[in-house]
Amino acid sequence: MLWFYYALVKQNAFLLITINCFGCVIETIYIILFITYAPKGSRNSTVKLFVSMNVGAFSLILLLTHFLATGSTRILILGWICVAFSVSVFAAPLSIVARVIRTKSVEFMPFNLSFFLTLSAIMWFAYGLFQKDICVALPNIVGFLLGLTQMLLYVIYKNANKVIIEEKKLPEAQLKSIVVLSNLGASEVYPVDIHPDDADANDVNQGPKENHQETDQRNPKSLEVPSGLQLQQHNDNNNTDDGCAVAV
Repeated sequence: MLWFYYALVKQNAFLLITINCFGCVIETIYIILFITYAPKGSRNSTVKLFVSMNVGAFSLILLLTHFLATGSTRILILGWICVAFSVSVFAAPLSIVARVIRTKSVEFMPFNLSFFLTLSAIMWFAYGLFQKDICVALPNIVGFLLGLTQMLLYVIYKNANKVIIEEKKLPEAQLKSIVVLSNLGASEVYPVDIHPDDADANDVNQGPKENHQETDQRNPKSLEVPSGLQLQQHNDNNNTDDGCAVAV
């Protein structure tokens, strides 16, 4: 909106008028869609920001420049205000750049956006240079540098996310756990397929069980229950010993 007003005041800036009219229409559609589908909290904050900036700040700039400045002074003031807001727009992705460096992932910084941002900055810089309009050329120098930085970060970290994902992938071969079954006799070992997520839990739970089973295998006789025949033979032996003792 500011660039559109700047082009109208400056005159003979048909390209600035057309591109900024198209931009106003597209951005208005974006804002309407966001307000329609955004959560309540985001919707309220967006409406407040839109009213304060696009309505309040723009109206204030329009009134001040219209009544307090005239001629070339008005054009110069409007031009530098547009430069300030344009630099802010180009600097907005710096938060994404910091996030890319911190996470080493370009998930939130698509290459196409950075490429066309850089290409647009180059073209508008050339336009401002040929028209000898520093207010158009200056912010696009900043846009070119930031766009170039984003593309460089994309080249550096484009494979970092894939490496992290591959490290987190589970092995294709299924993990197997050994379950020992014992019933006061010879133990049998069976391989049992388990899920990878349950591997750690099984290792923790099998520890006490394996120790208990090893104790049972070391002392199998301590757990044997004497049968009826063995008890009878034991009693007969005791009686024989008693009889011998009496005979003596």
